[in-house]
Amino acid sequence: MVESGDKIDALLHETRRFEPPADFQARATISDAAIYDEADADPEAFWARMAGELSWFKPWDQVLDWQPPFAKWFIGGKLNVSYNCLDRHLEKKRNKAAIVWEGEPGDWKVYTYGDLHREVCQFANGLKSLGVQKGDRVAIYMPMIPELPIAMLACARIGAAHSVVFGGFSAESLRDRINDCQAKAVITADGGYRRGNSFPLKATVDEAVAETPSIEAVVTVRRTGTADDLMTEGRDHWYHDLIKDQPLTCEPEWMDSEDMLFLLYTSGTTGKPKGVVHTTGGYLTGAYTTTKFVFDLKEEDVYWCTADIGWVTGHSYLVYGPLSNGATSVMYEGTPDYPDWDRFWAIIEKYRCTICYTAPTAIRAFMRQGEEHPRKHDLTSLRLLGTVGEPINPEAWMWYWEHIGGGRCPVVDTWWQTETGSILITPLPGVTTLKPGSATRPFPGISAEVVDEKGKPVGRGEGGLLVITKPWPSMLRTIYGDPERYKEQYWSRFPNIYFTGDGARTDEEGYFWLLGRVDDVINVAAHRISTMEVESALVDHPAVAEAAAIGKNHEIKGQAVAAFVTVRKEIDPTDALAAELKQHVTKKIGAIARPDEIFFTAELPKTRSGKIMRRLLRDIAEGRAVGDTTTLADPNVIQKLKDQYAETEE
Repeated sequence: MVESGDKIDALLHETRRFEPPADFQARATISDAAIYDEADADPEAFWARMAGELSWFKPWDQVLDWQPPFAKWFIGGKLNVSYNCLDRHLEKKRNKAAIVWEGEPGDWKVYTYGDLHREVCQFANGLKSLGVQKGDRVAIYMPMIPELPIAMLACARIGAAHSVVFGGFSAESLRDRINDCQAKAVITADGGYRRGNSFPLKATVDEAVAETPSIEAVVTVRRTGTADDLMTEGRDHWYHDLIKDQPLTCEPEWMDSEDMLFLLYTSGTTGKPKGVVHTTGGYLTGAYTTTKFVFDLKEEDVYWCTADIGWVTGHSYLVYGPLSNGATSVMYEGTPDYPDWDRFWAIIEKYRCTICYTAPTAIRAFMRQGEEHPRKHDLTSLRLLGTVGEPINPEAWMWYWEHIGGGRCPVVDTWWQTETGSILITPLPGVTTLKPGSATRPFPGISAEVVDEKGKPVGRGEGGLLVITKPWPSMLRTIYGDPERYKEQYWSRFPNIYFTGDGARTDEEGYFWLLGRVDDVINVAAHRISTMEVESALVDHPAVAEAAAIGKNHEIKGQAVAAFVTVRKEIDPTDALAAELKQHVTKKIGAIARPDEIFFTAELPKTRSGKIMRRLLRDIAEGRAVGDTTTLADPNVIQKLKDQYAETEE
């Protein structure tokens, strides 16, 4: 047991293994592990080879210029992302489905590559008619409707950087992001549908742009028919009117490889949101390559990434990665529980999806509802499953593999961040022996290590800090307008090494096991315990659907483990069950991690992307004023928790 204070105790051990199925491996895009050696021997040559599969108007002069912590990739090269996602496929795939969209009410539409190209060109011409040009920034605040990726691709076509803001954010959040990047235009919709109800967007935009002097135009898609009386003459334009008479072609701008493609704001724990900058050539190379290899894409695949495009997963693995590969991508507007908890499985059955990429949070929610929902549907079209967003606990992995994949589909658990642009640690499904709960190995061409507080590699089996030691093409280039914050945030802890902010360990075979954010480590009597390991031990119990572990001040141990637990719907939470769960954790990972307190709750506070906000749980447990709740999916959860917790403490 490590007690030095500079490592994280790694307590949980998983012994189950799953080899690639023989029939899967026989057809796999990557079936030879030699690709790792090739990429490790010369990462620049590997990435140049993959970039060479894209279409460039002008080839690059130099693969990489690394002036730590600033990188430039494919220097001197010229290309256009919209061209790579659309035009280059038209000769062979004009009539192939590019986006298959389903609205929450059940309406649906298929866009072929020809359809998508035509509408992207029309909207690009419409934006130019409003004065938007190369180098401008455009804010996009929309529901999950096809016009959202169309807007992104139209911006990319004319060289305007887009900044997508998740459609659930407040007017204040939208205002701050617009002002930070000085966007010239906002693209929105009158509203969208969520859990059977329409929600307004145009009214929120109007509130935001009242304090955004840089905005010259607002373009609105008619989705719910609720904003006809909100249009301001001269500033506001209906999307359908704007594109109606536009030419059907629009020449793509030649963009430098290092020109900004998009800004995506990620909220820090303190201070204003950070505008993460991703550029054109390197980002597209990362998104294209990882989509092709990690998801083993085939021409006939129907691929579904369930993420909202307001987050980076939607950017890379719903829009740019699949479309640059010429794939068919499913897009869904609503929530997984409307009209019932089988909506995802109904969509997979309806469109015969072959690949499903979703979040562990969603999987645990499905587990809680029971197996009867997926059993209603024919899921035999699936051949590959993926997870993203946070570490997946082994029991959720096993449930996904068994009840969704039928025990035949490899599960690729992927680790990456908004800042990394594309997947960095992941299995390759035709090569990798899978271990439930492990993201396995760094992607070819990626150099990752687990180090202690001094930056020295820790031993196998020991927990530490996850770092990336060499630059990679899709890495963020800076924080918009604040290069000093970029250096301080990501590069100041260890010289010339990217600090991810996550804890991890490697096992005896070099597989990576993510331990969650370092900020979430619990210090119990000089032992540094990962919240993820405690939570995995709890979810391993058959009564538990979801759990969040935190550290609560303790006068003897410094901190004690407290756990907020959501049980499966048929289970009655009792004191006896709480005692059983404490003992279960002791058995799984040791007495040092035994929770002092188990608190049963119907819901956990989560961000709109599904991440549990442990910081707020700590505030509740310590009796402090609850901090910033602006990114919560449902702020009401906090008050309910506070009331429940107060009752148990009395």
